[in-house]
Amino acid sequence: MATPTPQSTSLTRSSPFGVINLSRQGILRAQVDEIAALVGLTDREMAYALNMTPRNLHRLKDEQRVSVGASERLLLLKNLLMHALDTFEGRKTIALHWLRTPIRELAGQSPLQLLDTVTGFGLADDVLGRLDYGLPA
Repeated sequence: MATPTPQSTSLTRSSPFGVINLSRQGILRAQVDEIAALVGLTDREMAYALNMTPRNLHRLKDEQRVSVGASERLLLLKNLLMHALDTFEGRKTIALHWLRTPIRELAGQSPLQLLDTVTGFGLADDVLGRLDYGLPA
């Protein structure tokens, strides 16, 4: 049985300091699946965003913590997914389609393709911000 911790990856966006603090604690492997389920990301897509191989991701038990780097990426991904769901009014299929569709402002890459870098998370979030304000994105 896993020991309860003060960490929380509730379904709200984490502040930058929240991302730092929770990343340092390490996020439980079980929460990877919870975040993937927000829009229906595959295991392969999750592993890519966490800079892991799908095989290494599958080897982790639910009560194990992922590395600080993978935890940070997971929290950034959660923030991005929550922003996408807000932008697309909770429509998971549209948010997932947006993540997988190449966008001119992202040099013809899909937001998902950029998630192998921390900078890519910011660029994808910027596109959502533009959409929020009715600007072309």
